[in-house]
Amino acid sequence: MKKNGKRTKAYKVILTVLLSVSVLMQFITPKRNLSPVPAGQVFVDSFKVDAKVNAILSVSCYDCHSNNTQYPWYTNVQPLGWFMADHITEGKEKLNFDDLPNYSPRRINSKFAQIVEQIEKGKMPLRSYMWMHNGARLNKEEQQLLINYFDKQLNIK
Repeated sequence: MKKNGKRTKAYKVILTVLLSVSVLMQFITPKRNLSPVPAGQVFVDSFKVDAKVNAILSVSCYDCHSNNTQYPWYTNVQPLGWFMADHITEGKEKLNFDDLPNYSPRRINSKFAQIVEQIEKGKMPLRSYMWMHNGARLNKEEQQLLINYFDKQLNIK
C-alpha cells in the first residue's frame, strides 16, 4: 500500500507542474500581425485588382501573406498562438501582398510566377490552413481566375 501512495503523490506533483506550466504559457503571447491599413489594400490599389480576385485573396491568402491577419479565437491559447505567429512570419517572408508594390518589376514578375505555380500545383492555400478555414479552399473556377489574373500581370510588366 505504501508504494501505491507514493505513486499517487508523484502523479499529483507531475500534474500540478504540468498545469502550472500550461497556465504560465498563456501569459507569453506572440506579437500580432495587425496594421491600420486593411489587408491587401496597398496591393489592390497598386495593381488594380478587381473585386472577385480580391475577395478570393482576402479569404484564402491575406491572413498569412499581408500585414493584417484575422485571428481566430484559438490563437489566444498557447502554444497554438505561437504556431500561428510562426506560420504568419514564414508566409510573409515568402510573399507579402502589402510589400509587393515596393519590389522591382523583375521581383514582382518572379513573385507572380511563383503564385501561379503554387496555385497550379495545389500547394496554396496550405492544407493546414484549410483544415481550420474551410472557406479558404479554392475551387477550380477560383484557381483559374487567380491564375488568369497573375498571368495577365506577368504579360504587362
